[in-house]
Amino acid sequence: MGKAMFKLVIGLVVGGGLWFTAKAMGFPPVYQWAFFSYAAVGTVVFLLLDIPSMKPQSGWGAALSVLLFFGLLCVGYGAGASLLPQFDPEDEKGKNAKVLGSAKSGNPLDPWKADEVIQRTKELDEKVKELEARIKALGSGSAPVAQPGGAAPVTASVPAPGGASGGDLLKVGEEQWQLQECYNCHKLRGDGGKKRGPELDNIGTYLTIEEIKQKIFDPKSFMAEGFEKEWEKGRMPDKFKDVMSDSEMIALATWLHSFAGKNPSVITPKPIKKK
Repeated sequence: MGKAMFKLVIGLVVGGGLWFTAKAMGFPPVYQWAFFSYAAVGTVVFLLLDIPSMKPQSGWGAALSVLLFFGLLCVGYGAGASLLPQFDPEDEKGKNAKVLGSAKSGNPLDPWKADEVIQRTKELDEKVKELEARIKALGSGSAPVAQPGGAAPVTASVPAPGGASGGDLLKVGEEQWQLQECYNCHKLRGDGGKKRGPELDNIGTYLTIEEIKQKIFDPKSFMAEGFEKEWEKGRMPDKFKDVMSDSEMIALATWLHSFAGKNPSVITPKPIKKK
């Protein structure tokens, strides 16, 4: 009995450690309990090792015992697994098909003549830079890249040829945010993030649309203050240049830029240009 209690205490300590570690790392509660349950299952297995051996059996009795034991294991495993977070392969297959389809098509925004929209966006960025230079020349001493009602809303409302609007571009940008699962590492509008990357609500106050796109294309091009270790380890993957078209990157960058100044309570770390 004393040995069983010792193993039970060890299991609770390990389970509690996993639970608090998962919480500290920002895992959702359902995963915290999942890790705790893994420790609980391990504890039960170790407790079962102390159960006295059964008397030797033979014939139909032995076969029936094996079948009953196997049945209990199957029921217990299936019922327990159903309580844990589920992985839906069909959902992931759909995402992969969409990503690969977009990458192969080259420019999925062609019906909207996105190349013209992108060119117009770049021109607007250049005009913003020219205005900054003029303001500084006049001695104002302050020329933010984007403020509420400034460059971001202008960029977002650029009318696209062919009857489409800049809102279409923003819609595609938000879709790419979800499709590429950027929320796994970054928080935006209070949602997402696993503390692997900075909050991006006000990234548009520091970077232009073209610079945000450059960061997506080449993660090493900019480093966020306070995330030096993550930058050194290359936490942000460089796969996006292979799975996203140029138009999709511009759409995502435009969508992120459009949030500039809308939530001043969020402190977005200052990006430092590295390349």
